[in-house]
Amino acid sequence: METLVGTLESTRWRVPVVWRWLLLVSRVIVPLICRVRVSGSVPEGLRGGPVILAANHVSPVDPIVMTYACSRVGIAPRFMATAGLFDAPVAGWAMRAAGHLRVDRHTARVAEALPAAGAALRGGAMVLVYPEGRIGLDPWMWPERGKTGVARMAAMSGAPVVPVAQWGAHAVLPYDSPRRLVRSVLRAMWRRPVVWVCFGEPVDLSGLEGSAGARAMRATDRIVQAVTDTLVPLRGGELELPRFVDGTRPVDISRVRRPSPTATRDN
Repeated sequence: METLVGTLESTRWRVPVVWRWLLLVSRVIVPLICRVRVSGSVPEGLRGGPVILAANHVSPVDPIVMTYACSRVGIAPRFMATAGLFDAPVAGWAMRAAGHLRVDRHTARVAEALPAAGAALRGGAMVLVYPEGRIGLDPWMWPERGKTGVARMAAMSGAPVVPVAQWGAHAVLPYDSPRRLVRSVLRAMWRRPVVWVCFGEPVDLSGLEGSAGARAMRATDRIVQAVTDTLVPLRGGELELPRFVDGTRPVDISRVRRPSPTATRDN
């Protein structure tokens, strides 16, 4: 615990007490529903921020699993999260008190999220964001084509982007949560699925050419490809299809990425 607290004190953004407490509590709560295996970390030279953590999104439980993983490696990023969480009675208070960043998707206020993230990064914070902008609906559960927000955040702040891959959370809570939430949690507590989280190497965003929009699109592709490459080793024998299939999860092929998950990054 002393290592975690010491690391959090070293950041320029002063981590709220509520967020410190939630990070520590996750060490007790998360192991009750799954067994998280964390590998990699944020390089020491980047821990003082600003840093953007770009993660794939497979389940409603992802933010809770990521809280545990961040606690394990001694970092306290500010999460960019959907407005629904901030509007919930208890969760909303915790999200605001922890200093997380609200994203009002599908509203006129969605444009406010990018400047808020930029301000957080300029203040020296780490910011965790899901580039896909939603729980991915790729039929093979690989990261979808990303939104350009992460690339634009990196461009405006100069912050490096660290890919974070996770796998297995879809076996903890299904896509349609909170429906049948109690049953899903009890099942997870009984089975305690293994969830893998890996922090990758910073993404090389140098040498991008073209207009600002073209650069953002190319940077986005590199970021999502880096997340995909980091995910490959975690999936083991599940490169084609996952072993566990969430029957509540719809399929949407409109944002399926090509080339294949094992392809090298485009320059």
